[in-house]
Amino acid sequence: MINKVVASAEEAIADIPDGASLAVGGFGLCGIPVALIDAPHRHGTRNLETVSNNCGVDDWGLGVLLRDGRIRRTVSSYVGENKEFARQYLAGELEVVLTPQGTLAEKLRAGGAGIPAFYTKAGVGTQVSEGGLPQKYDADGGVAIASAPKEVRTFNGVDYVLEESLTPDYGLVHAWKGDRHGNLVFHATAMNFNPLCAMAGRITIAEVEQLVEPGELDPEHVHVPGIFVQRVVVVPDGEKRIEKRTVAFPPASAPGQATDTSQAGA
Repeated sequence: MINKVVASAEEAIADIPDGASLAVGGFGLCGIPVALIDAPHRHGTRNLETVSNNCGVDDWGLGVLLRDGRIRRTVSSYVGENKEFARQYLAGELEVVLTPQGTLAEKLRAGGAGIPAFYTKAGVGTQVSEGGLPQKYDADGGVAIASAPKEVRTFNGVDYVLEESLTPDYGLVHAWKGDRHGNLVFHATAMNFNPLCAMAGRITIAEVEQLVEPGELDPEHVHVPGIFVQRVVVVPDGEKRIEKRTVAFPPASAPGQATDTSQAGA
């Protein structure tokens, strides 16, 4: 078997060209591949298309690439925590393909499974299926690019919309554990979108917190087999930020005795 471990994130992403499409795992700031996002930022890669549940926040994750104008188009489900995202979108600087969350997940899963398209009820009777969603504005606030209508078909009396699958050029993922053959294990909320992005990318690069030797991972606990992964880089001490810190008061405590219930991303 091939040893897929590379020495650094910079080496792992060195062949990502300008204009590439990237499937980026994680949910909010949990389980995002920070090192694999920062490396193309330092490298100067630009004109990117990203496929991710969200586009980071203003100063972290994909938000760093967005802030510096490196992303031209994004396919996302949730974009509500990034003021710069909203500014670029409304100013006509960014193309945005808003996609229902479950549909986005299935677009990636199906792409990784070799299924070119599928039918779903999500979005039927809305602009998702009928077209007309603003994807990009012009400088005057008019709609420069609108979504096109999609095929709708009836099965057993129920309408479904046809959605095409996604197979981006690269998949960038963050895993809790991985071995030299690329077998990956994710932890808790980091399971969201990371396995799907790993499957969908034509070339998948995984940053792992813990590198183990082949045979140490229980095969029944492997979430993504190494056949989907081309490169592994070890990032043992990556920073994990909290997207929204919340606190709660224990029943008997006074307001000055708040307990922090927030958790850092896995």
